[in-house]
Amino acid sequence: MKHIFSIAFIALTAILLVPTTQAQEGMWLMHTLEEINEESMQNSGFRLDADDIYDINNASLKDAIIRLNGGSCTAEVISSQGLVLTNHHCAYGAIQGFSSPENDYLTDGFFALSKDQEMNIEGFEVSFLVRIDDITDRVLANVTKEMNEDERNEAIQTSQNEINSEYADADVDGYQYEVKSFYYGNEFYMFIYNTYRDIRLVGAPPESVGKYGGDTDNWMWPRHTGDFSMLRIYADADNNPADYSESNVPYTPKRHLKISMDGVDQGDFTMVMGYPGSTDRFLSSWGIEQALALYNPSVVDVRDLKLRTMKEHMDEDLGVRIQYAAKYAQTANYWKYYIGQSKGLKALDVQGQKEAIEARFSSWATSSPELEAEYGEALNLIEAYYAATDATAKSDVYALEAGLIGSDITLFAVRFGRTAPGLFSGDADQIAATKARLSGLCDDFFKDYDMATDRDLFINLMTKYQTDIAPENLPSFFANVDKKYKGSIKRYATKMYANSFLVNEESARNFIANPSEKALNKDLAVNAAMSILETYFGSMESDAQDKFDRGYRLFVKGLREMQPNKAFYPDANSTMRCTYGPVGDYSPADAVQYDFVTTANGILQKMDNTDPEFVVPAKLEELLMSRDYGQYVDESGELVICFIHGTDITGGNSGSPVMNANGDLIGLAFDGNWEAMSGDIAFEPSLQRTISVDIRYVLWIVDKFSGATNIIDELDLVWENEAVEPSETSTISDPAGYKE
Repeated sequence: MKHIFSIAFIALTAILLVPTTQAQEGMWLMHTLEEINEESMQNSGFRLDADDIYDINNASLKDAIIRLNGGSCTAEVISSQGLVLTNHHCAYGAIQGFSSPENDYLTDGFFALSKDQEMNIEGFEVSFLVRIDDITDRVLANVTKEMNEDERNEAIQTSQNEINSEYADADVDGYQYEVKSFYYGNEFYMFIYNTYRDIRLVGAPPESVGKYGGDTDNWMWPRHTGDFSMLRIYADADNNPADYSESNVPYTPKRHLKISMDGVDQGDFTMVMGYPGSTDRFLSSWGIEQALALYNPSVVDVRDLKLRTMKEHMDEDLGVRIQYAAKYAQTANYWKYYIGQSKGLKALDVQGQKEAIEARFSSWATSSPELEAEYGEALNLIEAYYAATDATAKSDVYALEAGLIGSDITLFAVRFGRTAPGLFSGDADQIAATKARLSGLCDDFFKDYDMATDRDLFINLMTKYQTDIAPENLPSFFANVDKKYKGSIKRYATKMYANSFLVNEESARNFIANPSEKALNKDLAVNAAMSILETYFGSMESDAQDKFDRGYRLFVKGLREMQPNKAFYPDANSTMRCTYGPVGDYSPADAVQYDFVTTANGILQKMDNTDPEFVVPAKLEELLMSRDYGQYVDESGELVICFIHGTDITGGNSGSPVMNANGDLIGLAFDGNWEAMSGDIAFEPSLQRTISVDIRYVLWIVDKFSGATNIIDELDLVWENEAVEPSETSTISDPAGYKE
């Protein structure tokens, strides 16, 4: 382990700043930081330059930040040997995949004590951002104001195809190229990535650490969750991406993060880099009305039934609990999110705020004939879109939540049914490729499939679908249920699970080996799934979608023109962003004040070994009671678990590094706070907080609890002042409020 003691020069302006606990709004693109954000960041305490964050010619912080699996999460490189840190819930599926009743890594945790113990994660990949190119002018070169939406989209697609071909033809490094649209089709950028495919699991704490608090504490503060896991990137002998091989070696990064051991204080500068997935900050008042009345409650209602159905089976069988652990967690996460979002939208009167913005826009857009000619129709188009889709908004949710992603068999049948026609093409190469793809689908599906659980999910969710949605909005297979099965989903399911070749691995693989077009067309699972898919994609009229696309594009373009001195950031879309803000407490309600850190004392105070969400293993309890915190203790003698800070994140930022003013790692972002669940639509500075696990707790779990000192030895630990390096053990003997 390398101890690096640096005494950083702190500019006089930073010393004189008065810390603020107001959160800082903005998910900023990397290539705009120097122009838009550098001065603001430095005035807030940042000690580096924009080039230290994003530089395409020299190693910069962006070279240590990675996208997991196309943007599901974020991670960061923390050693010169390609060691990667991300959230426990980001690697949850991988941990589950290695688990069994005999080796239950979900419950017990796992840490490789040497590199030969690290386990390859099939299908896992990480991508490094190489650079961002502005291609807006080229994409829109042949677009005119007179074009309708179909013509505009065709012109854009033609330009994008030409640009993609040029990048692909010029490629000599095996990079990946992705065009992304921003500001509702007003700007376009090319993102260039380098993707590594040999990723291995290095370590993960037990669920009692990585998921401490479970669904009860999810989205809540105070929090005491050690939400982290560790991976390693492997490369070929030349440090290039390669498929898994025992001959591959640990990746040598251009840049890795040093780890600060100084912790945080009120008002400290923090910065988060990562891949936020999706926000709707430009959402209209009509969009909010539809979300509150139709979309959000429908998602919550369907997912509630799905969770109850899964849990019944998971509680009865350990094997099923392991198989469905990741599915349950994914379902529960956004079940609770939409409950909180609706509550926040109402409490903060976000619809009223949006109406005020729209009123100002309308006044501006009609202030001259030229403006009215370009922007006068924008709000009318948006309003018309929601009026046209209100009738099907609930049924669309059900088609997705109860149908396509409700039971496992439905989505599997969609994928299988859309791929299988290649078996009957008559082309030997296509047939062979189709068989390989179908075999891969079977590999992924059956390893986490339990027929009894899935059957109950299908019956319960389809019965709810049938009951809650008007007949004219139901998929066609429900008419077949009425005609042949006396309206009983249970009868349909009984026959489907008895006869479909998709519900059993052996019969599915037999079909691949000996395909029958007649059997495919008659299969009840395929018929149900395809009719749901047709309903889901067929409910949106092209005219309504055109209103949405044109209305929002003009509205956002006009807003930026109306406020030329305001720096607008685009909605999140799984591209790398930077956000910054101060560490700070907050007041969620009258007479309630939340501190900005939690400590190990809270783990013991919440401990309840009769509740699976609040189990504290005996070894962890012993360590916490002895206060054996070593070098990870803070200056007051406590072990800090989590902290909150005012940065702007959302889903996809899970696993993002939290860095201090020097760009050193201080924590790992994993959640937002309950009171600000409306934040994806409207940012509230006084309430918005990012919840992060303190890096010192992460290292304490790795070192003291798990004994993986080999991992600690890889890291560059930084103290700003050697004099404050802590002693090995705190001796305060009474954890606050804990009684045996």
